[in-house]
Amino acid sequence: MPPDAVLVVEDGTVVRGDAFGATGTAHGELVFNTALTGYQEVLSDPSYRRQLVTFTTPHIGNYGINDEDGESAGVQVAGLIVRDLARRHSNHRAVRSLHDELAAGGAVGIAGVDTRRIARHVRERGALRAAVSTEGRDPDDLLAEVRAAPGMEGSDLATGAGTGRVYEHGPADPRFRVVALDFGMKRNQLRLFAAGGVHVTVVPATTGADEVLERRPDGLFVSNGPGDPAAVTGGIATLRTLLAAGLPTFGICLGHQLLALAGGATTRKLRFGHRGTNQPVRDLDTGMVEITSHNHGFAVDADLPPGLRATHVNLNDGVNEGLAFVDLPAFSVQYHPESAPGPHDARHLFTRFTDLMGGRRAAA
Repeated sequence: MPPDAVLVVEDGTVVRGDAFGATGTAHGELVFNTALTGYQEVLSDPSYRRQLVTFTTPHIGNYGINDEDGESAGVQVAGLIVRDLARRHSNHRAVRSLHDELAAGGAVGIAGVDTRRIARHVRERGALRAAVSTEGRDPDDLLAEVRAAPGMEGSDLATGAGTGRVYEHGPADPRFRVVALDFGMKRNQLRLFAAGGVHVTVVPATTGADEVLERRPDGLFVSNGPGDPAAVTGGIATLRTLLAAGLPTFGICLGHQLLALAGGATTRKLRFGHRGTNQPVRDLDTGMVEITSHNHGFAVDADLPPGLRATHVNLNDGVNEGLAFVDLPAFSVQYHPESAPGPHDARHLFTRFTDLMGGRRAAA
Protein backbone atom coordinates (compact mmCIF):
# COMPACT_ATOMS: atom_id res chain seq x y z
CA MET A 1 0.00 0.00 0.00
CA PRO A 2 1.28 3.53 -0.76
CA PRO A 3 2.00 5.82 2.19
CA ASP A 4 -0.59 8.36 3.25
CA ALA A 5 -0.58 11.99 2.13
CA VAL A 6 -2.66 14.95 3.18
CA LEU A 7 -3.72 18.15 1.41
CA VAL A 8 -4.46 21.11 3.69
CA VAL A 9 -6.00 24.31 2.29
CA GLU A 10 -5.89 27.72 3.93
CA ASP A 11 -9.67 27.76 4.49
CA GLY A 12 -9.32 24.66 6.69
CA THR A 13 -10.21 22.02 4.08
CA VAL A 14 -8.38 18.72 4.64
CA VAL A 15 -8.18 15.97 1.98
CA ARG A 16 -6.42 12.65 2.55
CA GLY A 17 -5.00 10.38 -0.14
CA ASP A 18 -2.07 8.27 -1.29
CA ALA A 19 1.44 9.68 -1.55
CA PHE A 20 3.61 9.50 -4.68
CA GLY A 21 6.62 11.34 -6.00
CA ALA A 22 8.99 12.91 -3.48
CA THR A 23 8.54 12.62 0.27
CA GLY A 24 8.16 15.76 2.32
CA THR A 25 5.90 18.79 2.49
CA ALA A 26 5.22 21.14 -0.43
CA HIS A 27 3.62 24.58 -0.14
CA GLY A 28 2.03 26.48 -2.99
CA GLU A 29 -1.05 27.93 -4.61
CA LEU A 30 -3.80 25.36 -5.21
CA VAL A 31 -4.90 25.47 -8.88
CA PHE A 32 -6.49 23.12 -11.43
CA ASN A 33 -5.69 22.25 -15.04
CA THR A 34 -8.31 20.93 -17.49
CA ALA A 35 -5.97 19.49 -20.16
CA LEU A 36 -6.67 15.92 -21.25
CA THR A 37 -3.00 15.23 -22.06
CA GLY A 38 0.34 16.94 -21.58
CA TYR A 39 1.08 16.38 -17.91
CA GLN A 40 4.83 16.24 -18.64
CA GLU A 41 4.76 19.67 -20.26
CA VAL A 42 2.74 21.02 -17.33
CA LEU A 43 5.01 19.73 -14.56
CA SER A 44 8.11 21.08 -16.38
CA ASP A 45 6.65 24.52 -17.22
CA PRO A 46 8.43 27.24 -15.17
CA SER A 47 5.17 29.21 -15.06
CA TYR A 48 3.87 26.62 -12.56
CA ARG A 49 6.49 27.42 -9.93
CA ARG A 50 5.12 27.40 -6.37
CA GLN A 51 1.83 25.86 -7.49
CA LEU A 52 0.03 22.67 -6.49
CA VAL A 53 -1.60 21.52 -9.74
CA THR A 54 -4.82 19.50 -9.68
CA PHE A 55 -5.55 17.62 -12.91
CA THR A 56 -9.26 17.38 -13.68
CA THR A 57 -8.54 14.52 -16.12
CA PRO A 58 -8.84 11.49 -13.83
CA HIS A 59 -6.17 9.11 -15.17
CA ILE A 60 -2.65 10.57 -15.05
CA GLY A 61 0.74 8.95 -15.71
CA ASN A 62 -0.42 6.34 -18.22
CA TYR A 63 2.13 7.24 -20.92
CA GLY A 64 5.05 7.90 -18.58
CA ILE A 65 7.81 10.46 -19.07
CA ASN A 66 10.23 10.83 -21.99
CA ASP A 67 13.40 12.86 -22.52
CA GLU A 68 12.05 15.05 -25.34
CA ASP A 69 8.82 16.71 -24.20
CA GLY A 70 9.94 18.56 -21.08
CA GLU A 71 9.57 22.33 -21.25
CA SER A 72 12.58 22.94 -19.00
CA ALA A 73 15.46 21.05 -17.43
CA GLY A 74 13.33 19.52 -14.68
CA VAL A 75 10.21 19.54 -12.54
CA GLN A 76 8.88 23.03 -11.79
CA VAL A 77 5.59 22.42 -9.95
CA ALA A 78 5.55 22.28 -6.15
CA GLY A 79 3.22 19.29 -6.24
CA LEU A 80 0.62 17.33 -8.20
CA ILE A 81 -2.88 16.23 -7.20
CA VAL A 82 -4.52 13.44 -9.22
CA ARG A 83 -7.53 11.16 -9.03
CA ASP A 84 -6.08 7.95 -10.44
CA LEU A 85 -2.31 7.53 -10.74
CA ALA A 86 -1.44 4.92 -13.40
CA ARG A 87 0.05 1.82 -11.80
CA ARG A 88 2.21 1.30 -14.89
CA HIS A 89 2.98 3.38 -17.94
CA SER A 90 2.88 2.20 -21.54
CA ASN A 91 4.38 4.20 -24.40
CA HIS A 92 7.25 3.46 -26.77
CA ARG A 93 8.87 6.83 -25.96
CA ALA A 94 8.66 6.54 -22.17
CA VAL A 95 11.86 6.10 -20.18
CA ARG A 96 10.53 6.47 -16.61
CA SER A 97 7.33 6.86 -14.65
CA LEU A 98 5.59 9.99 -13.45
CA HIS A 99 6.28 8.89 -9.88
CA ASP A 100 10.02 8.64 -10.58
CA GLU A 101 10.06 12.02 -12.31
CA LEU A 102 8.42 13.77 -9.38
CA ALA A 103 10.64 11.97 -6.87
CA ALA A 104 13.78 13.04 -8.73
CA GLY A 105 12.50 16.59 -9.06
CA GLY A 106 11.52 16.98 -5.41
CA ALA A 107 7.81 17.49 -6.06
CA VAL A 108 5.24 15.91 -3.74
CA GLY A 109 2.16 14.13 -5.11
CA ILE A 110 -1.18 13.01 -3.69
CA ALA A 111 -3.44 10.54 -5.52
CA GLY A 112 -6.74 8.81 -4.91
CA VAL A 113 -8.62 12.03 -4.13
CA ASP A 114 -11.79 13.55 -5.59
CA THR A 115 -10.27 16.04 -8.02
CA ARG A 116 -13.72 17.17 -9.18
CA ARG A 117 -14.43 18.31 -5.65
CA ILE A 118 -11.12 20.15 -5.44
CA ALA A 119 -11.64 21.88 -8.82
CA ARG A 120 -15.14 23.01 -7.79
CA HIS A 121 -13.78 24.23 -4.47
CA VAL A 122 -11.13 26.34 -6.25
CA ARG A 123 -13.76 27.73 -8.63
CA GLU A 124 -15.96 28.73 -5.70
CA ARG A 125 -13.29 29.95 -3.27
CA GLY A 126 -10.48 31.01 -5.59
CA ALA A 127 -6.87 29.85 -5.90
CA LEU A 128 -5.93 29.38 -2.24
CA ARG A 129 -2.66 28.70 -0.46
CA ALA A 130 -2.23 25.02 0.42
CA ALA A 131 0.24 22.30 1.33
CA VAL A 132 0.65 18.62 0.48
CA SER A 133 2.56 16.48 2.98
CA THR A 134 3.64 12.83 3.12
CA GLU A 135 5.32 13.17 6.52
CA GLY A 136 2.38 12.33 8.76
CA ARG A 137 2.09 15.97 9.82
CA ASP A 138 -0.73 17.13 12.07
CA PRO A 139 -3.23 19.00 9.83
CA ASP A 140 -3.58 21.84 12.34
CA ASP A 141 0.18 22.44 12.28
CA LEU A 142 0.16 22.40 8.50
CA LEU A 143 -2.76 24.82 8.41
CA ALA A 144 -0.83 27.30 10.53
CA GLU A 145 2.13 27.05 8.12
CA VAL A 146 -0.13 27.48 5.10
CA ARG A 147 -1.74 30.62 6.51
CA ALA A 148 1.69 32.08 7.28
CA ALA A 149 3.05 31.38 3.79
CA PRO A 150 3.26 34.21 1.21
CA GLY A 151 0.55 34.42 -1.44
CA MET A 152 1.09 34.78 -5.17
CA GLU A 153 0.20 38.48 -5.27
CA GLY A 154 3.29 40.63 -4.87
CA SER A 155 5.66 37.70 -5.52
CA ASP A 156 8.34 38.19 -8.16
CA LEU A 157 8.99 34.56 -9.09
CA ALA A 158 9.86 35.32 -12.71
CA THR A 159 13.13 37.21 -12.42
CA GLY A 160 14.95 34.07 -11.29
CA ALA A 161 12.89 31.47 -13.15
CA GLY A 162 14.78 31.53 -16.44
CA THR A 163 18.37 31.10 -17.51
CA GLY A 164 21.29 32.47 -15.54
CA ARG A 165 23.54 32.67 -18.60
CA VAL A 166 23.33 33.72 -22.23
CA TYR A 167 22.88 30.90 -24.77
CA GLU A 168 22.06 30.52 -28.45
CA HIS A 169 19.44 28.44 -30.23
CA GLY A 170 18.53 28.13 -33.88
CA PRO A 171 20.05 28.05 -37.37
CA ALA A 172 23.54 29.42 -37.98
CA ASP A 173 22.37 31.29 -41.10
CA PRO A 174 18.96 32.56 -39.98
CA ARG A 175 16.35 34.76 -41.61
CA PHE A 176 16.18 36.84 -38.43
CA ARG A 177 17.98 37.18 -35.11
CA VAL A 178 15.95 37.68 -31.93
CA VAL A 179 16.88 38.36 -28.32
CA ALA A 180 14.62 36.60 -25.83
CA LEU A 181 14.21 37.89 -22.28
CA ASP A 182 13.85 34.66 -20.30
CA PHE A 183 11.40 34.89 -17.40
CA GLY A 184 10.77 31.13 -17.52
CA MET A 185 10.80 30.33 -21.23
CA LYS A 186 9.37 27.08 -22.57
CA ARG A 187 11.48 24.98 -24.92
CA ASN A 188 8.82 24.61 -27.58
CA GLN A 189 8.93 28.35 -28.18
CA LEU A 190 12.58 27.93 -29.19
CA ARG A 191 11.72 24.96 -31.41
CA LEU A 192 9.08 26.96 -33.29
CA PHE A 193 11.38 29.94 -33.74
CA ALA A 194 14.06 27.64 -35.18
CA ALA A 195 11.51 26.02 -37.51
CA GLY A 196 10.74 29.50 -38.84
CA GLY A 197 14.40 30.27 -39.54
CA VAL A 198 14.87 32.47 -36.46
CA HIS A 199 18.03 32.36 -34.35
CA VAL A 200 17.34 33.23 -30.70
CA THR A 201 19.83 34.60 -28.20
CA VAL A 202 18.31 33.82 -24.81
CA VAL A 203 19.38 36.20 -22.05
CA PRO A 204 18.60 36.35 -18.31
CA ALA A 205 15.58 38.35 -17.21
CA THR A 206 17.85 40.87 -15.48
CA THR A 207 19.61 41.83 -18.73
CA GLY A 208 19.55 45.59 -19.29
CA ALA A 209 18.17 47.36 -22.33
CA ASP A 210 21.61 48.58 -23.44
CA GLU A 211 22.97 45.03 -23.54
CA VAL A 212 20.01 43.88 -25.62
CA LEU A 213 20.38 46.74 -28.10
CA GLU A 214 24.14 46.18 -28.43
CA ARG A 215 23.35 42.81 -29.99
CA ARG A 216 21.44 44.61 -32.80
CA PRO A 217 18.63 42.05 -32.99
CA ASP A 218 15.85 42.09 -35.56
CA GLY A 219 13.33 41.62 -32.78
CA LEU A 220 12.64 41.07 -29.10
CA PHE A 221 10.76 38.17 -27.53
CA VAL A 222 9.39 38.38 -23.96
CA SER A 223 8.70 34.94 -22.50
CA ASN A 224 6.19 33.44 -20.13
CA GLY A 225 6.98 32.98 -16.45
CA PRO A 226 5.52 32.58 -12.94
CA GLY A 227 4.24 34.93 -10.27
CA ASP A 228 2.77 38.41 -10.14
CA PRO A 229 3.71 40.50 -13.21
CA ALA A 230 3.37 43.79 -11.33
CA ALA A 231 6.18 42.66 -8.99
CA VAL A 232 8.67 42.36 -11.89
CA THR A 233 9.58 46.04 -11.72
CA GLY A 234 13.05 45.71 -13.23
CA GLY A 235 11.78 43.86 -16.28
CA ILE A 236 8.99 46.40 -16.82
CA ALA A 237 11.48 49.29 -16.76
CA THR A 238 13.74 47.49 -19.25
CA LEU A 239 10.82 46.89 -21.61
CA ARG A 240 9.86 50.57 -21.57
CA THR A 241 13.31 51.44 -22.89
CA LEU A 242 13.30 48.67 -25.50
CA LEU A 243 9.83 49.60 -26.73
CA ALA A 244 10.96 53.20 -27.18
CA ALA A 245 13.81 51.91 -29.37
CA GLY A 246 11.25 50.59 -31.88
CA LEU A 247 12.25 46.92 -31.83
CA PRO A 248 9.61 44.55 -33.22
CA THR A 249 8.40 42.79 -30.08
CA PHE A 250 6.36 39.68 -29.30
CA GLY A 251 5.26 38.63 -25.80
CA ILE A 252 3.57 35.49 -24.49
CA CYS A 253 1.70 35.03 -21.17
CA LEU A 254 3.76 36.84 -18.49
CA GLY A 255 5.48 38.60 -21.40
CA HIS A 256 2.05 39.88 -22.47
CA GLN A 257 1.39 41.21 -18.98
CA LEU A 258 4.82 42.84 -18.68
CA LEU A 259 4.44 44.58 -22.03
CA ALA A 260 1.00 45.81 -21.00
CA LEU A 261 2.42 47.21 -17.76
CA ALA A 262 5.26 48.84 -19.68
CA GLY A 263 2.62 50.47 -21.88
CA GLY A 264 0.72 51.91 -18.93
CA ALA A 265 -1.92 49.23 -18.40
CA THR A 266 -2.68 47.48 -15.10
CA THR A 267 -3.00 43.82 -14.14
CA ARG A 268 -5.12 41.95 -11.62
CA LYS A 269 -5.30 38.55 -9.94
CA LEU A 270 -7.96 36.25 -11.39
CA ARG A 271 -10.20 34.31 -9.04
CA PHE A 272 -8.95 30.91 -10.21
CA GLY A 273 -7.15 31.60 -13.46
CA HIS A 274 -7.10 29.83 -16.82
CA ARG A 275 -5.15 26.57 -16.98
CA GLY A 276 -5.83 24.03 -19.69
CA THR A 277 -5.83 23.45 -23.44
CA ASN A 278 -9.44 24.24 -24.31
CA GLN A 279 -9.99 27.99 -23.86
CA PRO A 280 -11.90 29.72 -26.70
CA VAL A 281 -10.36 33.04 -27.76
CA ARG A 282 -11.71 35.46 -30.36
CA ASP A 283 -9.34 37.45 -32.57
CA LEU A 284 -10.99 40.89 -32.60
CA ASP A 285 -9.26 41.84 -35.86
CA THR A 286 -10.44 38.85 -37.89
CA GLY A 287 -13.42 37.54 -35.93
CA MET A 288 -11.90 34.05 -35.90
CA VAL A 289 -12.19 31.88 -32.79
CA GLU A 290 -9.23 29.72 -31.76
CA ILE A 291 -9.04 27.00 -29.12
CA THR A 292 -5.96 27.80 -27.09
CA SER A 293 -3.64 26.60 -24.34
CA HIS A 294 -3.49 28.63 -21.12
CA ASN A 295 -1.62 28.88 -17.84
CA HIS A 296 -2.10 32.13 -15.98
CA GLY A 297 -3.50 33.41 -12.71
CA PHE A 298 -3.19 37.13 -13.52
CA ALA A 299 -4.69 39.15 -16.36
CA VAL A 300 -4.41 42.54 -18.02
CA ASP A 301 -7.28 44.85 -17.11
CA ALA A 302 -9.67 45.38 -20.01
CA ASP A 303 -9.53 49.18 -19.63
CA LEU A 304 -6.42 49.88 -21.72
CA PRO A 305 -4.62 53.24 -22.00
CA PRO A 306 -4.72 55.11 -25.34
CA GLY A 307 -1.42 53.66 -26.60
CA LEU A 308 -2.72 50.07 -26.48
CA ARG A 309 -5.59 48.27 -28.17
CA ALA A 310 -7.16 44.90 -27.40
CA THR A 311 -6.72 42.25 -30.11
CA HIS A 312 -8.07 39.09 -28.42
CA VAL A 313 -10.71 38.25 -25.81
CA ASN A 314 -11.61 35.08 -23.90
CA LEU A 315 -15.12 33.96 -24.83
CA ASN A 316 -15.69 32.23 -21.48
CA ASP A 317 -15.30 35.27 -19.23
CA GLY A 318 -14.31 38.29 -21.34
CA VAL A 319 -10.72 38.45 -20.04
CA ASN A 320 -8.21 40.25 -22.24
CA GLU A 321 -6.14 37.73 -24.22
CA GLY A 322 -4.07 39.93 -26.49
CA LEU A 323 -3.02 43.47 -27.27
CA ALA A 324 -1.06 45.56 -29.75
CA PHE A 325 0.68 48.89 -29.39
CA VAL A 326 -0.97 51.56 -31.51
CA ASP A 327 2.20 53.36 -32.65
CA LEU A 328 4.88 50.71 -32.00
CA PRO A 329 5.70 47.38 -33.71
CA ALA A 330 4.80 45.30 -30.64
CA PHE A 331 2.08 42.80 -29.82
CA SER A 332 1.42 40.05 -27.28
CA VAL A 333 -1.02 37.33 -26.28
CA GLN A 334 -1.99 35.95 -22.89
CA TYR A 335 -2.25 32.34 -24.05
CA HIS A 336 0.38 29.90 -25.37
CA PRO A 337 0.60 29.70 -29.18
CA GLU A 338 3.55 27.28 -28.87
CA SER A 339 0.87 24.75 -27.79
CA ALA A 340 2.90 22.62 -25.41
CA PRO A 341 0.56 21.06 -24.52
CA GLY A 342 -2.41 22.13 -26.57
CA PRO A 343 -3.95 22.73 -30.01
CA HIS A 344 -2.05 24.37 -32.86
CA ASP A 345 -4.67 27.00 -33.74
CA ALA A 346 -2.51 29.97 -32.73
CA ARG A 347 0.91 28.99 -34.08
CA HIS A 348 0.48 31.52 -36.90
CA LEU A 349 1.45 34.21 -34.37
CA PHE A 350 5.08 33.19 -34.77
CA THR A 351 4.73 33.97 -38.48
CA ARG A 352 3.11 37.28 -37.60
CA PHE A 353 6.24 38.12 -35.59
CA THR A 354 8.61 37.25 -38.44
CA ASP A 355 6.43 39.31 -40.83
CA LEU A 356 6.74 42.25 -38.43
CA MET A 357 10.53 41.93 -38.41
CA GLY A 358 10.56 41.57 -42.19
CA GLY A 359 8.51 44.72 -42.61
CA ARG A 360 10.87 46.72 -40.42
CA ARG A 361 13.87 45.43 -42.38
CA ALA A 362 12.26 46.34 -45.69
CA ALA A 363 11.49 49.86 -44.45
CA ALA A 364 15.03 50.44 -43.17
